[in-house]
Amino acid sequence: MGSKQNARTTREKGIALVALDRFFTFLFYRKTLATFLLISPLLVWLGIIYLGSLFTLLVQSFFSIDAFTGIIKYEFTLDTYRDLFRQSTNWDILIRTTAMASAVTFACAVLAFPMAFFIAFRAGSRLKPILYLGVMLPLWSSYLVKVYAWKLIMAKEGILSWFLDKLNLTFALDALLALPVIGGTSLSFSYTGMFLVFVYIWIPYMILPIQASLERIPKTLLEASADLGASPRKTFWKVILPLSFPGIVAGSIFTFSLTLGDYIIPTIIGNSSYFIGMAVYTHQGTAGNIPLAAAFSVIPILIMTCYLYLAKRAGAFDAL
Repeated sequence: MGSKQNARTTREKGIALVALDRFFTFLFYRKTLATFLLISPLLVWLGIIYLGSLFTLLVQSFFSIDAFTGIIKYEFTLDTYRDLFRQSTNWDILIRTTAMASAVTFACAVLAFPMAFFIAFRAGSRLKPILYLGVMLPLWSSYLVKVYAWKLIMAKEGILSWFLDKLNLTFALDALLALPVIGGTSLSFSYTGMFLVFVYIWIPYMILPIQASLERIPKTLLEASADLGASPRKTFWKVILPLSFPGIVAGSIFTFSLTLGDYIIPTIIGNSSYFIGMAVYTHQGTAGNIPLAAAFSVIPILIMTCYLYLAKRAGAFDAL
C-alpha cells in the first residue's frame, strides 16, 4: 500500500515538473509575455495602489466643502482651487516651502560634491567601503530620533550653545538669530535650524547619485585632458563637472521632492510657520477640509512633474 502511494506521489511530481518545464519553454520563446508576467506585480502596485491613490486625490481636489455644515459636496467645482490661490497665506506657504526646498537642494549639492569626488577619485580600495558606510549609516537610524536629537543639540541650553560658549563665539550665534526671517529665539526655533536638519537628513541622497555619475567618467578622458595641456582646474570645469551634472540633478530630485513634502521637520523644528506638508496634514486632520488638503497636495505633484521633465532632459535618470 505504501509503495503504491509513493509511486503515485512520484508520478504526480513528475507530471508537475513536466508541466512546469513546458510552461517555461513556452515563455522562453515568448519574451514579451515573459517580461509582462515578471513586471505585472509592479504594474499592479503602480497602477492600482500608487496611481490609483493619486487619481483619488486629484478627484477629491475638485470637490468642495460646505462652509455652514462642513460636509463635503461631491460636485465637480473649481472653488477649492480658487480658495487655495485666493488667500495670500496659501501663497506664503507655497513660496516658503519651495524656497526652503531650493536652498536645501543647493546646499546639499555644494556639500555632497567634494565628498562624492573624494570617494570616486581619491579613496583607495580599503577606504572606499568605510566612506560608503559613513554615508549610509545615518539612513539606518530612525528618522524621528535624528530630528529630535538635532532639536536637543540646537536648543538654547543644548550642546551647540554650550560649545560656542566655551569658544567665546556666542556673539556669532546671537547675531545669526537676530537676523530677520532666518533668525529666532534659538536654532531649534528658526528657519536656519530647520535648514540644517533638512541638509543633514537628505545629504546622503545627494552624495550617492553624484558619486555614481563620477564613477562612470572614463579615466581616459581625464588623461586625454591632461595630455592636451589642460590644468587640473580646467579639467574639472570642462570635463568632470559637465559629465557629473546628471548625477547632481538626480540627487536634487530626492532632496527637492523630500523637502517639498516633508511635514515632520517643520513641525518639530522651526517657528511653526506652515509648509505644504503641514498644511495638508492640518486640513485633512484638524480642519477636516479634505478637498483643500487634496488641492494642496496637487501643487507639489505639479511642481515635481515639471522638475522631473527638466531632469529627464538633463539626463539625470541615467545617473540613478
